[in-house]
Amino acid sequence: MKNNNTNHRPNLFLSLYGALLSLLASIAASSPADLAYPSVSGVDSGHCSLHDDGLHPVRKEVYGNGRIFDITHRYIMDMPSWDSEDGLGDEYLRLPSSMKNGSLYNASEMKFSVHSGTHVDAPGHVFDHYFDAGFDVDTLDLELLNGAALLVDVPRDKNITAEVMKSLNIPKGLRRVLFRTLNTDRRLMWKKEFDTSFAGLTKDGAKWLVENTDIKLIGTDYLSVAAYVEAIPAHHVLLKDRDIILVEGLKLVDVQLGMYSLHCLPLRLLGAEGSPTRCILIG
Repeated sequence: MKNNNTNHRPNLFLSLYGALLSLLASIAASSPADLAYPSVSGVDSGHCSLHDDGLHPVRKEVYGNGRIFDITHRYIMDMPSWDSEDGLGDEYLRLPSSMKNGSLYNASEMKFSVHSGTHVDAPGHVFDHYFDAGFDVDTLDLELLNGAALLVDVPRDKNITAEVMKSLNIPKGLRRVLFRTLNTDRRLMWKKEFDTSFAGLTKDGAKWLVENTDIKLIGTDYLSVAAYVEAIPAHHVLLKDRDIILVEGLKLVDVQLGMYSLHCLPLRLLGAEGSPTRCILIG
């Protein structure tokens, strides 16, 4: 009898091992594919999650538990471009070095106007003697581009005229103001075709701002701070003394009015009169 029990032990072991493998296979089949990358329920972590169909990054507009707002527009082929019906187009971002085509790495290249999307203007944008003298985006004051800023709503049926500027009652001493206009309500920055009817500063509105406020940074929600029909004259008023920075194409939807800490960092493009800029508000 002892020898018979001993002979049965390998079979018993194989049976238990087989049962264990079946159990593990069953668990694996019923477990989510992203078990190795668990997410925290109810929290938008911003990390990639591995699903059956691959990696899926999470793209955010608000960070830091609702305190940090990304007010920069995402660059896409259908983003509007000045005086164009076709937006940036599908050539704005190319991948000349591609791992799928045999390269050891992926390397993209960009081709679009420096005045596309969320961007800044330097004085050389509308004054050729400033352009020749080197007043480019690399000379813009980072202190002005970062600091306390007020987000205000502009009356929806008007451009930003002298009358409108006066009615906003912007306090003296305030150096940075972001103007939210009808452009945001109309979602013009989400439309591919350039729209000349966008709201902005008029020449007299720009002149009133320069003469009656301490504003040194102006932000608006379309491709120009100035209305289309007065774009160049208003830019001349604002940039002639080289002490005002213009930030254009801001994404101001779903942000409460009030004071924020503004942070804008343009690229250091030597010789360029404009630059794409990442801008955030911290409340």
